[in-house]
Amino acid sequence: MIDLWFVIIAFLWTGYFVLEGFDFGVGMLAPLVGRNAAERRQSLETIGPVWDGNEVWLITAVGAMFAAFPAWYAGVFSSFYLPVTLILVGLIVRGVGLEWRGKVASPRWCDVGIVAGSALPAFLWGAIFADLLFGRPLASLLGGAFTLAVCVLHGAVFLALKTTGPVRRRARSAALAASAVAVPVAVFALSGLGTPPALAAMGALAAATALIWRRREGWAFAATAAAIVLTAPAVFVQLHARPLPGLTLAEAASGAYTLTMLSWIGLITLPFILVYQGWTYWVFRKRVRVGAA
Repeated sequence: MIDLWFVIIAFLWTGYFVLEGFDFGVGMLAPLVGRNAAERRQSLETIGPVWDGNEVWLITAVGAMFAAFPAWYAGVFSSFYLPVTLILVGLIVRGVGLEWRGKVASPRWCDVGIVAGSALPAFLWGAIFADLLFGRPLASLLGGAFTLAVCVLHGAVFLALKTTGPVRRRARSAALAASAVAVPVAVFALSGLGTPPALAAMGALAAATALIWRRREGWAFAATAAAIVLTAPAVFVQLHARPLPGLTLAEAASGAYTLTMLSWIGLITLPFILVYQGWTYWVFRKRVRVGAA
């Protein structure tokens, strides 16, 4: 049960980074690829129907940590109290900006909040996980730079996939520019892990660059998503051995009865979450055009 719930938590975190990763990227890029109000609105409408649903993955992942591994949860969120607080502030500010920008006369400050509220979590989550793995300030900065760069690339490819016209062209250019940063940063960040999935993640990012150059946005998005998915086992395999200094996974886990009850709850609820999210993306699968409602 302990290993099962660790895998479930790793899966939830991976889903969060794949889905919120392009949300963060779009939030950071919208003012750059949109030269006027209509184009910025077009960019943000690509994530409008899904961004709040994507955050459910974070809530579920943290809730699962709290229930299945309370000592791990307590150690992580007490050790990183300040960055986690900044992440929460960023997510709140971003949410307010997304909800209010269409309801105010001048959305300038909403756009600033969306950019800042996207960049903060994108950087800080990488810094936190890098610190858990290596415990060094330089590693934390490199981890934050890696997740920030990958989110920008992931979001640029998503924008190119989901928009038309000038925004699509600028998003492709932004993706190529972002890949010039993301690929070398990934080489430095992931080489420290030294595992086959980490090497494959580097290859996936390089493949995404070639695919976006060839205007194959769908496959490029699959490649950036694959890079995130492949990074996850490289990270969580090491955390399985030592989730926190001086703490084993067995010591961090809840009792057998709690894990059994959680398994039944997860067996019932997780399929509904997956089906609902899949249905949402299917309904909003079309490209967003300027002036679309």
